[in-house]
Amino acid sequence: MKKLKLIIKNELGLHLRPSSKLAQLASKYPCEIWISKNDKKVNAKSVLGITMLAAGKGSELEIEFDGEKENQASSEIENFFNSNFHEES
Repeated sequence: MKKLKLIIKNELGLHLRPSSKLAQLASKYPCEIWISKNDKKVNAKSVLGITMLAAGKGSELEIEFDGEKENQASSEIENFFNSNFHEES
């Protein structure tokens, strides 16, 4: 099992477009991926689950990876967050 703690830097937070991209990215991997904010934990392969976190700018998320290819998944998802969700703002 691998865990990451990431802070959302995007001005608009984790809105629908990056939530969709994140779910697609997570779905590429066979491992389980869970995202937690405060006491709420959702499946990272679910767009609806991710958007229900209502994670705005400055929110701290914990992402857990468990299973096959967890290292590759964590690296790619960390890069996605660090790249500001591949958005301009």
